[in-house]
Amino acid sequence: MRRTGMKTSIGTAAAVALATGLLAAACTGGGRAALPAAAPVPLGEIKLVAYSGCDDLLSGLRDATARNVTPWGLDGTMLFTAVDRADASGRAAADASTAAPSHSTTNVHEAGVDEPDLIKTDGRRIVTYARGVLRVVDAETKKETGSLRLVPAGQGWAGADLLIHGDRALVLAAQGGMVPFGGRAVRASAITGPQYKLVDLKEMKLLGSLTVDGSHVDARMVGSTVRIVVRSQPRITFPVQGPEQKEDELLRRNREIVRAAPADAWLPAYEIAGPDGEGRQRKVACERVSHPRDYTGTSMLTVHTVDLAAGLDGDETISVAADGDTVYATPTSLYVTSNPRWWFRRGMIDDTVRPRTDPAPGAAEATVAPRDPASTPPAEKVEPTGDPSMPSLLPKPTGTVTPPASSPVATPSDGPEASTSPSPDPTTSQEPPEQTEIHRFDISGPGAPGYTASGAVPGRLLNQYSLSEYEGNLRVATTSSGTGGSDSAGGSSGVYVLDAGTLVKKGEVTGLGRGERIYSVRFIGPVGYVVTFRQVDPLYTLDLRDPAAPKVTGELKITGFSAYLHPAGDGRLLGIGQEASEEGRTQGTQISLFDVSDPGKPARLARYHQKNSGSAAEWDPHAFLYWPATGLAVVPLSSWGGRTDDFQTSALVLRVGTDSIGTRGTITHPKAKGREGFAPDTPTIQRCLVIGDTLWTLSDAGLKASDATTLTDQGWIPFEK
Repeated sequence: MRRTGMKTSIGTAAAVALATGLLAAACTGGGRAALPAAAPVPLGEIKLVAYSGCDDLLSGLRDATARNVTPWGLDGTMLFTAVDRADASGRAAADASTAAPSHSTTNVHEAGVDEPDLIKTDGRRIVTYARGVLRVVDAETKKETGSLRLVPAGQGWAGADLLIHGDRALVLAAQGGMVPFGGRAVRASAITGPQYKLVDLKEMKLLGSLTVDGSHVDARMVGSTVRIVVRSQPRITFPVQGPEQKEDELLRRNREIVRAAPADAWLPAYEIAGPDGEGRQRKVACERVSHPRDYTGTSMLTVHTVDLAAGLDGDETISVAADGDTVYATPTSLYVTSNPRWWFRRGMIDDTVRPRTDPAPGAAEATVAPRDPASTPPAEKVEPTGDPSMPSLLPKPTGTVTPPASSPVATPSDGPEASTSPSPDPTTSQEPPEQTEIHRFDISGPGAPGYTASGAVPGRLLNQYSLSEYEGNLRVATTSSGTGGSDSAGGSSGVYVLDAGTLVKKGEVTGLGRGERIYSVRFIGPVGYVVTFRQVDPLYTLDLRDPAAPKVTGELKITGFSAYLHPAGDGRLLGIGQEASEEGRTQGTQISLFDVSDPGKPARLARYHQKNSGSAAEWDPHAFLYWPATGLAVVPLSSWGGRTDDFQTSALVLRVGTDSIGTRGTITHPKAKGREGFAPDTPTIQRCLVIGDTLWTLSDAGLKASDATTLTDQGWIPFEK
């Protein structure tokens, strides 16, 4: 599968897995006594403030960047992210899907907030992008009805994601470099970053494009409004280091260069072009840039607001002088978080799963093959452990991890961890504090997002599923290493409840999984589920009804770990991950069905285990399909044998019952012909969706239609262009 690193935490983990050609993850539960919390982190004031004008902006950014520049320039190890914003104006999509058959949609985190993906459908049409070509397929006739080449064939290996609204599609190419296709030469743009192309799906024609100077982070859509999240660094050129120059001299020179740079060096730039490719270059106005109290000056987060119904000319843009790594949105709120320590150390992290070695948070667990022989057959089923009585959602807790006393928020004078600035010593640098900063924006109205509050919690997030807004509160799950580094051997995890309006902490429960890190999180209403892992791991259930006193109510210990958790009906939870030996060595894909109807006694009712295998669903939730109407669950699966050429890919089709997991079969795609060499097409199934009684599967090679009950072939649409 070819992806473009379009997301921060999940997407970055995916890029790691792709770069090594491997897949992994895992699934679990456990039970143990209360554990001590990690040491509290002093947190400074981080409220955002808007610049009064260009003079104010230039002075602040010059000073901050000069403090953080190194003898070798701006090294880029601090990651920065922007925000997605939703439009709650209530515009309805075009009435194209009025009588459409029942169909699945992209597996998203929050209902009402769409996320970019490889394939989209309205129940009548299937829209895909592959090898530089946007295609529309009629779901009823199973025929391609239109196509538009957006990238020259030689650039087709660079993938893109999609968002659609009515008869318009936005193609999001994180790699950039997309040029309008036609028979005449087009002026080359001075901006060559990520591109976003708006296409009319009825006429299959290009309506315009937005090109940004920076890197794509993520995007979200509510109604017809898309919020595109971009990160950028100052456009400052530093001379090449001479062989005899000392580091203190280089640092002094680079600080002088920074202090002489103009405001335009920091202001994010972008270009809006029409169908003819003629672009109009723009920059974010100084008055539309905000900053926290402490910031590095080395990154800028920008949010582009685009209404697909209105076109690209109505783009509304804001920027924040801040670092960031995770974006989470509801229909009315946008959260941007940053964790300086994680990104500071990211290049030094080994992501390989092995006993007693903890990988980087959010990174994919890479395995070449299981290190221990699997102890179960490929499709072992665990019989139901009993007849659950389905009590109320949250009965009186039977056991808790006692939260420690809250620590007061410290001011910057409380210690060195209150600042993210490196030490002035040019030969050393101070790690930023291990904390996650959170900024909230109001996206309930039209136009640019409105800043509302900032806050911070100790530790680092796994991904956007570590955040959840519910009934006026924001729940945040983090792992703190407790060692002053990225390894979690001496730390533990916790869940913090913040007031969504002010981001002031209301309560916390800590001490989860001592010596482990979080592998998956899911918040469903007033209940939270947290999986931690190192060797044998627990699935924790949490009672979050009282924001001031969240409690751990239950703990299930089993081997392996769940990398993704998905609700499967009342009192049921699916876990997709890896089985593992008691030493923590992965042994192949494991899909577990948990009974969580009694949070005090979580239990596993059934499981499917396929040794020597991995699934993209372990690190990319978009790859997982669950269709509640029939209990259908589909998971892309890659499996291997003892030889390097013994590698197979398929879509594993399961039926999830009240207390069982049954195997329906597998679907495979034929290998694409004629596209070998660099980035060849593969028959690896990447996505699955349901329309009526048909199960559709997508790969680089094409789209396949199968009967959703019998899995018999109904049609094959090859991607030949």
